[in-house]
This record gives sequence, C-alpha cells and structure tokens, in this order.
Amino acid sequence: MGSPERELCPPPSEEDELTLPRASINKMIKELVPSVRVAFESRELILNCCTEFIHLISSEANEVCNQSNKKTINAEHVLTALDKLGFSDYTVEAEAVLKDCKAVAAKRRRQSTRLENLGIPEEELLRQQQELFAKAREEQAKQEQQQWLLLQQQGLVGPEGAPQTYIPPLVPKQDDEDDDYS
Repeated sequence: MGSPERELCPPPSEEDELTLPRASINKMIKELVPSVRVAFESRELILNCCTEFIHLISSEANEVCNQSNKKTINAEHVLTALDKLGFSDYTVEAEAVLKDCKAVAAKRRRQSTRLENLGIPEEELLRQQQELFAKAREEQAKQEQQQWLLLQQQGLVGPEGAPQTYIPPLVPKQDDEDDDYS
C-alpha cells in the first residue's frame, strides 16, 4: 500500500481529464507563499483541488444555463453557480474580475477599430504597405551592393564575387646538402 499522499493525488494517467498547467499552479504558489517550500504531493493535491473546483463550478453553471433555456454559459450563470454551491464569499471578487475582463475586452475592441477609424480604404493601406516593402527591399539591395564593393576594394572577393584564395609567398628551398646530420 502506498503513502497516504499518493492515495490523495494519484499519478496522472492517460484516462484523466484535462487539468490546469502545473507551471501556472507552481507560479501561483510561489507568488502567494514565497518563503514556504511546498512538497510535490501537496502541489499535486492543490492542482487536483483546483481542477475539481473548476469542474464543480462549470457543471453547476451549466445547469443554471440549461434552466434558463440558454445554450451558452455566461458570467451571470457562473456567479449564480458560486452562490448556489455556497461560495457566495467569492462573488464580490469574481464580479470585480469580470469587470476588469470587460474593460480589457472593450479596450481591445477600441484598438481594433483604430484602423477602421483612419478613414483610409483597405486597398489604399495595402498599396502603402507594398510601397514600404519595396523601399525596404531597395535599401537592403543598396546596403548589400555597398558591402560587396567594400569587400572587393579590400581584395576579399574577386570581380565575379568569388572569395579570393590565399596563396602563401614562395620561400626558396634550401639544399639538403647544407644540413649536417652527423
């Protein structure tokens, strides 16, 4: 029989449902209790508890959604599920997070419409983009040409663009008779 910690949080099997990323859970643990070491089994237990909590809330929110004859779970369904399951203490914080999410979504929508608010047709924007690309290609070609000319002036490349081969200077060979091997 294994340790009690292993029974509480068995090792993951391929049959398991999706879980939260371990790295995210580890990061949250470090942020919340930076001076405390948390054992592997405890981290796994926290991961399983978080996954189960999400499953519980989403199942209840789904029931609330079905009772109101809707096909999409919305934030109000989740808040009602929190309340029904006895987690009403979390609703204030959840509503604050919802408000923040709505603000971020609104900001994204405003940013995505900036292009539309320019008043320039998409075809014109594409034409301007192509001009910028062409200018960038010309500039790159000029730089490459200047670099090639510089290398050619320095003698590092031949006129055809091939690298020059290094030929060592010839040193006159001495006669073997001069060597005294006796």
